[in-house]
Amino acid sequence: MEDQKEQKTNSFVNAGQKKGGPAWNKIGANITKFLIGLGIFISIGMLLLVIIQVLVKGIPHLRGELFSLNWTTENQSMMPSIWNTLLLIFMTLILTIPVGVATAIYTVEYAKPGSKFVAISRLMTETLQGIPSIIFGLFGMIFFVNSIGWGNAIISGSLTMWFMTLPLVIRSTEEALMAVPMSLREASYGLGATKLRTTFQVVLPAAAMGIFSGVILTIGRIVGETAALIYTAGSMSQYASPMMNGRTLAIHMYLLQTEGIHKDQAYATAVILLLVVLAINGLSTFIQNFYSKKETGNDD
Repeated sequence: MEDQKEQKTNSFVNAGQKKGGPAWNKIGANITKFLIGLGIFISIGMLLLVIIQVLVKGIPHLRGELFSLNWTTENQSMMPSIWNTLLLIFMTLILTIPVGVATAIYTVEYAKPGSKFVAISRLMTETLQGIPSIIFGLFGMIFFVNSIGWGNAIISGSLTMWFMTLPLVIRSTEEALMAVPMSLREASYGLGATKLRTTFQVVLPAAAMGIFSGVILTIGRIVGETAALIYTAGSMSQYASPMMNGRTLAIHMYLLQTEGIHKDQAYATAVILLLVVLAINGLSTFIQNFYSKKETGNDD
């Protein structure tokens, strides 16, 4: 009886092995390759479709008047909006980077393993990342614009963007710090370095590229944001100071499109916005490659 059961078990195993043999493995591998290739093709195709459509509709309407120093109802110049965008990026980053990096350093390097504070902090960070930008805009309008009384100004927009981009910097910095091998820290401690010195002279330089990638993503979000900023930074086309109302490049394009009178200029502005994003990504790639060559000692 036991021999019969053993024979049945062996026959069942042999049948399963035959069914999942090399032929089935090859078919599964080919299907996986096809699905991966299809996903890459769709992603690249959608990206090229967006870029080509923007360039085709926008390049013919790029005229010198769009780059006039001052905005008028006739030229619809985007220069004030470009200045306001750069000012907003600068003000947001000087708030976001120190706080975000410091928070990540504490949670990764100094907090005790299994700390409830770190768990709550990461939960709140992930929650902030999932909140729609329009909610941040309403919060900024209620708190910074109305309650504090700053009105629609660049500072109101930058503080609102601070809340939006802080989780991105924190998470990217945490991932970069956790990717640094523990052996580097142990080697530093073995040479007599303190925790503080190890963190700032060993760990942070090793994680610099990961932190920089998070900053680049932050800049990209600031450049492309409209919903939160239209309620806080404002929509006036003028060269703004931190306490003045001013539209960014994305808001400028949005308003031109929604007004329905200057759609051609809106497409031209979209080209410039696209080039700005591509330039930011290109600059980040260049710096990463330069840093990698410097680290490996390859000057070719």
